[in-house]
Amino acid sequence: MAGIWLDVLDEIARTCTAHGRGDLLQTVRQKRAQLLDPTLRVLVIGEPNQGKSQLINAIINAPACPVGDGRTTVLPTVVQHAEAPTAAVAQAPPPAPGHATGTATAVTVERTPVALNQVAAGVAGLVGRRPGGGPAYVEIGLPRALLGAGLVLVDTPGTDDVARVGAAASVAAPARADTVLLVSDSTRELSVAELNMLLHIVRSHPNVVVVQSKTDLAADWRTVAERNRQHLAEAGVPATVIPVSAALRLRAAAADDRALNAESGFPALIARLQRDLAGKADHLARAAVQTVARTVVEQLAAPLRAELATQEAEEQSGPISRLHAAQREVDELRRCSTRWQNTLTDEITDLIADLEYDLRDRTRQILRAVDEAFDTADPLVAWDTFQDWLERSLVEAAEANHEWLVQRCDWIARRVAANFDRYGYDVLPPWSMTVPDDIGERLPELQRPTIDKFTTGQKLFTGMKGSYGGMLMFGLATTLAGMPMINPVSVGIGALFGGKSIRDESKQLLRRRQATVKTAIQRHVDDFFVRIIRDCRDAARQVQRMLRDHFTGLTEELQEAIVQSFRSAKQEADTDASLREQRQREIRSRMTRLAAVYEQAQQLTGTRSTPLLLEPQA
Repeated sequence: MAGIWLDVLDEIARTCTAHGRGDLLQTVRQKRAQLLDPTLRVLVIGEPNQGKSQLINAIINAPACPVGDGRTTVLPTVVQHAEAPTAAVAQAPPPAPGHATGTATAVTVERTPVALNQVAAGVAGLVGRRPGGGPAYVEIGLPRALLGAGLVLVDTPGTDDVARVGAAASVAAPARADTVLLVSDSTRELSVAELNMLLHIVRSHPNVVVVQSKTDLAADWRTVAERNRQHLAEAGVPATVIPVSAALRLRAAAADDRALNAESGFPALIARLQRDLAGKADHLARAAVQTVARTVVEQLAAPLRAELATQEAEEQSGPISRLHAAQREVDELRRCSTRWQNTLTDEITDLIADLEYDLRDRTRQILRAVDEAFDTADPLVAWDTFQDWLERSLVEAAEANHEWLVQRCDWIARRVAANFDRYGYDVLPPWSMTVPDDIGERLPELQRPTIDKFTTGQKLFTGMKGSYGGMLMFGLATTLAGMPMINPVSVGIGALFGGKSIRDESKQLLRRRQATVKTAIQRHVDDFFVRIIRDCRDAARQVQRMLRDHFTGLTEELQEAIVQSFRSAKQEADTDASLREQRQREIRSRMTRLAAVYEQAQQLTGTRSTPLLLEPQA
C-alpha cells in the first residue's frame, strides 16, 4: 500500500525541484526516509513538571528517564530498543559559517558512551557534551518488547514556548516524529499556552494525542478531561485525550495487577501507539503526506500569490498607468487647443468692439466741444486757433486709443498663454507693441471750409434794399399829411431799415458760416474715425494672426512631444502587458499544478480538509 503515498510524495519532491526550493526538497526527502523507516518515533512534549519522563518510564515499564529529586530535563532523551541497556550522548558538529539555521542537511553525529548511573547527569547536560559543539541529545537503549516492535520514545525538555519546542525538535534524532504526545496533568484544564502549542504542532504533525497525566492526584480528572475535549474542539485541534496515571501503571506492573493497570489508562495509550506503529506504512503515512503536501504547497504558492498581487499593483502604477497618463495629456492638449483658440477669438472680437466704442466716445466729446465753440465763435476769426486745437485733440484721442490697444493686446496674450500654465514654462511670444510716433502724420488733413464773407459791396447793397423799403413805406404815409414822399422822416426811417437789414444779413451769414464749419468738422472727424478704426482693426488682426501662429506652433510642438510620449508609453505598455500576461499564465499554470498535487494528497485519506487559497486575495 506504500506505493500510492510514495508516488504522491515523489511528485511533491519533483514540484519542489521545479520551483527551485532545495530546502523543501531536502525536507520532503527526510520525510520520505522517515515514513519508510519501520520504527514509530513518538515525541513527548509539554510544560515542565507535567510527568513526561515518568510517562515514558510507565509506557516501557522501566526507569529509562531520570525523575524525582528536582531533576530537570535539559537535553532531549531518545529511548529505543537495544539488546542490552546502553546510554550515550549524541552531539552534532557546530554549524558551518553561512549555514542557515533550520536548513535540513545531513550531519554526522558523534556519540559519547555514558555509564547507566550517569544518565541523569547526561540528561541534565553535565556530561558527554563537547564545548562549542552543536545540538546534543541522550540516547538510551533498553531490551523491551514494545521498543523491539519498533517504538522509539523521545522525551523533550519541559517548556511552554512554541519556539523552544521547535528548537528542541530540530535536533537530528527527535525531529522525525510520527506521533506527538502532549502531556498535561489532571490538576487543571489545558492552558492557553498548551492550546497554542497544539495549534502550532498540528500544522506539521497530523497525529497528535493529548495525554492527561496524574489522574491519581485529581478526583475530578474526568471533568477536566471532558473540558479539555471541549477546548480542543473549539480550537479546531484534531487530537485525542487519553487520561493516564503513571504511578498506578508502575504500581500495577510491580504487583502484576491487571485491574490496577486498566485503571491507570495505559492500555488505551499503548493500544493507540501500537495501532500507529502498525498503520505507519499506510494510514499514518497518508496523513503525513497530506500534511507535507499542504505545507509545501502553501510555501510554494505564497510567493506566486505575492507576485500576482505585485503585478496587479504594477499594472496600476506601471506602463499601463503611464499610458493612461499620456492619453490624458493628449486629451488635455486637445482641450487646451480649443480653449486658447476660443479665448483669442473672443478677446480680439471684444477688443475691436471696445476700441470702436472708445474712439467713438472720444470723437463725440470733441464734436460736442466744437458745437459749443461755434455756437458763439466766428469761423472767420477763430479758425486758426480752433484748427490747432482740433488737430491736437484728435491726435490725443488716437494716441489714447492706440495705447489702450497695446495694453489690451498684451493682456490678451497673457490670457491666452494662461491656458498653457500646466506645461510649466513661459509661452509668451517674443513681441513688443508700442504706440506709433507718426499718428499725427497719418491723420487726414483738415481742409479749411469755404466761408462766405460779408463784403462792403454786399453791405451797401443790403443796406440800400432795406432803406428803400423803409423810405417808400414811410414816404407814402407822410404824403397823407401833405408832406413829400422823400422827406427827412422817410429818409431817416429808410436809414434805420437799411442798418437793420445789414445787421440781420450779417447774423445770417455768421450762422451759415458756423453751420458750414460744423458740417465740415463733422465730416473730418468721421474720416478720422474711419481711418483710425481701420488702423486699429488691422493692428488687432495682425496681433491675432501673430498670436495664432505662435500658439499654433507651440501646440504642435507640445502635441509632437506628447504623441511621442504616448507612442512610447503604448509600446512599453504593450510589451509589459505581453510579458505580464505570459508570466501570469505561467504562475496560474504552476498554481494549477500545485492544486493538483494538493488534491492528490487529500485523496490519500479519503477526507478533504480546508482548501488552499491559491489565487491572490482582492
